[in-house]
Amino acid sequence: MRDLLRHRDIRLLVLARFVDVLGDNVMWIALGIWIKQLTGSNSAAGLSFFVFILGSIMAPAGAVVVDRMRRRPLIMALNLVSGLVVLPLLLVHDRDGVWLIYAVMFGYGLLSSITGAAMTAYTQALIPAEQLGQANGLLQTVLQGLRLISPLVGAGVLAAWGIAPLVFGDIATFVLAALLLRAIATPEPAPAERPEKKRFRSEMSGGIRQILSTLILRQATAAAVLCVLAFGLSESVLFAIVDEGLHRKPAFLGVIESFQGLGAIVAGLLAGSMISRVGESRLIALGMAAGGLGFGACCVPSVTMVALGVMLVGVSLPWIIAALMTLFQRTTPPELMGRTSAALDMMISVPQTTAIAVGAALVAVVDFRMLLAAMTALMGAGSLYLLTRGATVPEPAPGPEPEPAQTGPASAH
Repeated sequence: MRDLLRHRDIRLLVLARFVDVLGDNVMWIALGIWIKQLTGSNSAAGLSFFVFILGSIMAPAGAVVVDRMRRRPLIMALNLVSGLVVLPLLLVHDRDGVWLIYAVMFGYGLLSSITGAAMTAYTQALIPAEQLGQANGLLQTVLQGLRLISPLVGAGVLAAWGIAPLVFGDIATFVLAALLLRAIATPEPAPAERPEKKRFRSEMSGGIRQILSTLILRQATAAAVLCVLAFGLSESVLFAIVDEGLHRKPAFLGVIESFQGLGAIVAGLLAGSMISRVGESRLIALGMAAGGLGFGACCVPSVTMVALGVMLVGVSLPWIIAALMTLFQRTTPPELMGRTSAALDMMISVPQTTAIAVGAALVAVVDFRMLLAAMTALMGAGSLYLLTRGATVPEPAPGPEPEPAQTGPASAH
């Protein structure tokens, strides 16, 4: 990782991503709290997450643009547009303006997903293939570390000074991220020329076809879906663990989550070397196994066991995400990278959102330990599935995009 950070442009890329995501996370958390303050409704506050995800589901359409042009100027432009999108929040003063917050969240979700797809593609273009694992591990260390500070910053600034400082602060992070990207000196390759004109719908589905036509990507995506189902259920279960399992006040959740952040930082630092040793698919499997063990440990009514379990859950996240992104970057041709990244995001966002809604409903009527058992089973099944597959990472071969299958979607096997 030290060798990686010796490169000025890579340092600029990591710093730009840090600044960008810091602004996103702080604003995202604050907006949910703000809606709760304006309406007094937990449902209204929770709806902001749904609207954000709804925006991200539209990302494959925008990702067509990602694969048609250079990614760095596009990301810079998306950052500046995102800064403009949050300005209407300054017009909201009471619950009658909540619809405007939802509109901003929709745009935020859409732009954030397109920016993420473009950043994944730009990372693939900027960093040599043999260093992608190290780079993704480093990015995950930085991004997971934000989990320790962004909730406190967002809630604290909102409580002390209101929404305006958060809006202007978010705009500042977007502008700073764009300036950092502009300072990168390494030239970016021109986008590949399309061999023939295709219908927009066909181009938009190119990322999905890439996943379905590549065995190891189908397998990794299937495991990722099981993973996000488990993590979706955990959103509500964590509160029950603190309340019913440990008999502590809700504020104790902050202490528990700090252990998750600690585990994530340590795992992020190790992710690059782990990818080199065991490969992307096996590291995803190991990450899911760690997460499953962590969820299982949270069944024990002991602060020590819950802290250990949550730390293992924290370990699982950067291993799974860094390995998954590296696998997609190493397997996908550059001219398809933006759409494939957006397709993956869409394919896991829908089950994750569903699991969050189901978890919120079930935790009120089902013992939380049963949900933890289900989460453990989902993570274990995904890990076992990947460990018993034999697919290897193929060399990405530029050329025509995969055509739609004639006999229906391919199996994940």
